[in-house]
Amino acid sequence: MFRTFDAILVVVMTAAATVTYTIKHKAENKLDEVRKLDAEIMLEEHTIDLLRADWALLTQPARLNRLVKTYESDLKLLPTESTQLVQPMELPMPTAELPPPEEDKDAGDDVDKIAKIIKDGAGKTDKIATGSVAR
Repeated sequence: MFRTFDAILVVVMTAAATVTYTIKHKAENKLDEVRKLDAEIMLEEHTIDLLRADWALLTQPARLNRLVKTYESDLKLLPTESTQLVQPMELPMPTAELPPPEEDKDAGDDVDKIAKIIKDGAGKTDKIATGSVAR
């Protein structure tokens, strides 16, 4: 009886060790993935910091003024006048608030007229070129 019980315990312990090893191996793989992602995130953050520093250098007012003076004849830039500024109420209506366009009921008639002219032949296309087609 002890031999079968011992054999069962050995099998259970081997299975438990295998499961434990598998779980540990998967956890280590996930940890490697996390470390790789952390390294990528750090690289992206450093890249963003570098780009922000470049942007700060490129948009320095003194540098921009020097460029404006250098390329003044090519760009034809002028200072903004105070009268050029508008108030929010003077701006056009946003596209989202525009009423939907009304459909033209006569649009179908125009298409029919054009199709008829094309069917009739090239002789009548001279009328289109001169604008003498009846509307």
